[in-house]
Amino acid sequence: MPTALIAEDEDLLAAHLRQELKALWPELQIVAMATHGEEAVAMALEHQPEVCFLDIRMPGMTGLEAAAQLADDWDDRDGRPFPLLVFVTAYDQFALQAFERNAVDYVLKPVQRERLSQTVDRLKAALAQRQPAPAALEATLAQLRGLLGGAPLPGASSTASASNATGAAPLLRHLQVGVGDAIVMVPLDEVVYLEAADKYVRVLTADQEYLVRISLRELLPQLDAQRFWQVHRGHIVHVDAIDRVHRDDTGKLTLRLRHRPERLAVSRMYGHLFKAM
Repeated sequence: MPTALIAEDEDLLAAHLRQELKALWPELQIVAMATHGEEAVAMALEHQPEVCFLDIRMPGMTGLEAAAQLADDWDDRDGRPFPLLVFVTAYDQFALQAFERNAVDYVLKPVQRERLSQTVDRLKAALAQRQPAPAALEATLAQLRGLLGGAPLPGASSTASASNATGAAPLLRHLQVGVGDAIVMVPLDEVVYLEAADKYVRVLTADQEYLVRISLRELLPQLDAQRFWQVHRGHIVHVDAIDRVHRDDTGKLTLRLRHRPERLAVSRMYGHLFKAM
């Protein structure tokens, strides 16, 4: 019997989706209902559903971020494939092009039975042709990379996104950091890594730490992508500050840095960045 999880923070919409799925796919067992991204990840890891319906706009993590976190935490050593993902979204047509290009299915709010019926048919076909666990997870990671790179996420800076897309905005060379009644100009060349801290970003140099009032998501498009790599949902690292990369017995990567004692974990989403030449 196929199993599924629904993650939706609006009760009426969650109940409607569950009802429509029951009518279109009676054999499908809904094993969990989550109301936010963190809960969706925890429930998916606990119940290991074959399909996850993830709302894009949820409190805390977005649906895309929840999927990325789930992929990072998923244990595929027992051969259980990563769940098939369906995103539930109210995005406009421009943003939906990213979903279409990256072959992850989606349904629009409010969910229409005719469109959901197409999704059900696709899911049944996909379940009948499941790839082995490692291949299925890597295919999903590739899809998520495309989505995270191509679809503007809720809460992202529209100005930064638009500027980055057109290439018109100059990239930052310094960060202006408020310290007491002064503004410190921190050269990005001196930054070792950046860490998400709620609505702030911790800026860590070799011997200093600063806090700037911006989210990591807003800051990323303003950085030189050749010099600053996102290696985790909460970390961006200066490539020149990486000393070496360690891989453990499970395949997980950890960065050792120059000039800082911390060790930074690399999520599965960004593991493809590190390959020996």
